[in-house]
Amino acid sequence: MSKPKVGWIGLGNMGTPIVKNLLKAGYGVQVFNRTKEKEKEAVAAGAVSATSPAAIIESCDIIFTMVSDDVAVKAVFDGKDGLLEKNHTGKLVIDMSTVSPETSRYLADRCLQRGIAFLEAPVSGSVKPAQDGTLIILAGGEADAYAKAKPLFDVIGKLSLHLGGQGAGSSAKLAMNYFVALTLQGLAEMVVFAEENGVKKEDMLTIMNEGSFGSPALKLKSSSLVANTFSPAFALKLMAKDLRLMKDAGLDTPMFPAVHDSYQQASQTAFAEEDVMAIFKYLEKKYR
Repeated sequence: MSKPKVGWIGLGNMGTPIVKNLLKAGYGVQVFNRTKEKEKEAVAAGAVSATSPAAIIESCDIIFTMVSDDVAVKAVFDGKDGLLEKNHTGKLVIDMSTVSPETSRYLADRCLQRGIAFLEAPVSGSVKPAQDGTLIILAGGEADAYAKAKPLFDVIGKLSLHLGGQGAGSSAKLAMNYFVALTLQGLAEMVVFAEENGVKKEDMLTIMNEGSFGSPALKLKSSSLVANTFSPAFALKLMAKDLRLMKDAGLDTPMFPAVHDSYQQASQTAFAEEDVMAIFKYLEKKYR
């Protein structure tokens, strides 16, 4: 049985390594990115450049989108030369962007009008898991669409979960990212407090990493804290965007307002384009 033709829209830090893994698995992949320069690595690996989202859906069976926010993904679907310019009965579109549950349900309804199956499938993991094919995929939508996508998910990640109907995947991703935001805020505050009181951050991080709360994520972020360099695996400004989505979705727990405001303020500084762990630099500057 021949493999479906795959289209991929959005070649950021995550999209390019995922496309390369699909190519290695023997899938033919067409790619589109608004900034054509970002297509070069995928094309060099064997992907074919497409002229528009509309061109991709004409020639591909399963189309992935993975872009920065709700506005960007709606433009891919509804904009000029977008995915939904025509009816495409039998095609499957999978959105892997981190967007609001409301946007996922909107995209599903718009696809239904065009005879297209839709699946939301945001991921847990950043650049290294994308490179290694060990992402966790959080899917929401119809069961038959998930079954059709599952062989591709098995290439992209180590685990995929069908969590329910449209909006379930997006809700799970926002809940997970809230935990990440809380954790990194706490880590940064811990280091700021320790240094303020005469404890070297290297020693404080060693204590944490060797204790019961040590984890691969903590060790990864510790290295950037010690070096004070924050190359973006997941930009701080994107975490601020996700926290805004959580607020719009009704999150109102005791710690949320403080965490939300901290990342919003940090995203208005020069640290916005750096990795989310640069929340430390913002707190250090503000409170020391």
